[in-house]
Amino acid sequence: QVQLVESGGGLVQAGGSLRLACEASADTFSRYPMGWFRQAPGKEREFVAAISRRGRFIDYTDSVKGRFTITRDNTKNTVYLQMDDLEPEDTAVYVCAAGAPYSSDRTYSTTVAYLYWGQGTQVTVSS
Repeated sequence: QVQLVESGGGLVQAGGSLRLACEASADTFSRYPMGWFRQAPGKEREFVAAISRRGRFIDYTDSVKGRFTITRDNTKNTVYLQMDDLEPEDTAVYVCAAGAPYSSDRTYSTTVAYLYWGQGTQVTVSS
């Protein structure tokens, strides 16, 4: 069982930045591919970014490319999401997720690929 705890959300004006962090309780964090998803009120959960087990591969949804950066520090059991040039459309609850351990060294963009989920952190971008 892996527990995930997000932090770093908040209220920011359009054009501003936030850095989200997700700390995992896993014994060997590098076994798990990681992802960030978000869910806005009345909408389905959507993929934001993913990073492979050792950080070799990265993927983003089109709407955040060039603005968001996902990284991981396997020595700290933490994955990060740096969000720059935020837009009101980015307002949502951001949730991190961990995939199956020792899965293929690649990224995953679908919710079914992830086994463990955090509680989420609210990001609100004002116009």
